[in-house]
Amino acid sequence: MAEPRALTAVLDLEPADPSLVLLTVEEAARRLRIGRTTCFKLVLAGEIESVTVGRLRRVPAEALPAYVTQLRRRPAVAA
Repeated sequence: MAEPRALTAVLDLEPADPSLVLLTVEEAARRLRIGRTTCFKLVLAGEIESVTVGRLRRVPAEALPAYVTQLRRRPAVAA
């Protein structure tokens, strides 16, 4: 019997390593549960803080809670 899809998805997720100081954009996207492309757009727009290390783009781990806090403070948009 196959495992339910939701359970399989949870098992496939890698646990977040709390010791990481800098994340790749892909790792940041996974932690926020958003798409990679969306995360890159947010980084390029400056909505999610990022730094360059050499030629690499990295997201400080503490930038993610700051981004979520910023989202929570925005007024709700009526549909």
